[in-house]
Amino acid sequence: MQTVAVLGSPPMPKLHVLVCSTRPGRIGPSIAHWFAERARAHGGFDVEIVDLAEVALPIFDEPKHPRLGQYEHEHTKRWSAKVREADAFVFVCPEYNYGAPPALVNALDYLFTEWKYKPVGFVSYGGISGGLRSVQMIKQFVTTLSMMPLPDGVTLPFAMKQIEGGVFAAIESQEKSAGVMLDELVRWAGALATLRA
Repeated sequence: MQTVAVLGSPPMPKLHVLVCSTRPGRIGPSIAHWFAERARAHGGFDVEIVDLAEVALPIFDEPKHPRLGQYEHEHTKRWSAKVREADAFVFVCPEYNYGAPPALVNALDYLFTEWKYKPVGFVSYGGISGGLRSVQMIKQFVTTLSMMPLPDGVTLPFAMKQIEGGVFAAIESQEKSAGVMLDELVRWAGALATLRA
């Protein structure tokens, strides 16, 4: 699906590709760069990579409930502004001990309304499961935040074997899965925009 902007048309929706692992030696950035380039070629979004390691949130430390939006810390205010500007998300997410990386859970817990009525797709990676158990866990979190987790996703089992020189080389089925998910993200981003208006 290719989207071409024309004069007078509304701006393209903003897609944040979120690198969810923060540990040293992670492969998430390589996968995120591949997916971001795939998303730019798709043409349906204005794409930005957001790396939780660079965001560097401490363990959740706001004294008031995120639902109130009364943030005291500058790191929270910066994170709030970054999440608020996105219309859709793709979480590039590994699996830790059958679950999601703690940095992602922490980042989700910091905010509430900023996530609301936005679609989220998943590019998951890990061992033989390809990170699917992590995705199933995070879907419970995001639905509580009134996000729409897409059924279509990209699963990358043993993704480290597809990285050489820091570059992830996708196979045909993974490229196809990415295209299907991006098509769905465009549809959901448009549909949910009316709820956020």
